[in-house]
Amino acid sequence: QVQLVESGGGLVQAGGSLRFSCVASGLTFRTYDMGWFRQAPGKEREFVAAISSSGGRIPYADSVKGRFTISRDNAKNTVYLQMNSLKPEDTAVYYCAAKSRIADWYSSRNYDYWGQGTQVTVSS
Repeated sequence: QVQLVESGGGLVQAGGSLRFSCVASGLTFRTYDMGWFRQAPGKEREFVAAISSSGGRIPYADSVKGRFTISRDNAKNTVYLQMNSLKPEDTAVYYCAAKSRIADWYSSRNYDYWGQGTQVTVSS
C-alpha cells in the first residue's frame, strides 16, 4: 500500500517561511518523480514544483520561482518543499504526489499517488 504523508503546514505571517516534508512508503521512491501541488478554496489544483527521480530536473511554477525550493533525499524516501517569502496568495492546501510515467510535470492527471494534503494559511 502506497502512502505519502505530508507534514509542516500551518499558519504564518506574510514574509515568513515554512518547510514541508513528504515521506513515501510502499513504493520504490528513487524511481518516482515527485511533485507538489496546491489547491486554494474555489480554485483548481495547481502545480507548484517537481523534482525528477534523480534530482536532475526541477521545474517550478512561475508564481513560486525564486521563493520555493524543492529537494529530495532518496535514502529517506522524503521530498521537501522549502517556502520562503510567503504571500497571502500562497494560502492553500498543499499536496505531494508521485509520478512514475514519462509525462509532463504540470498536470495532476499524470501523478499516480497523492498525499492527504496539508493546510497553509498566510496572513497579511
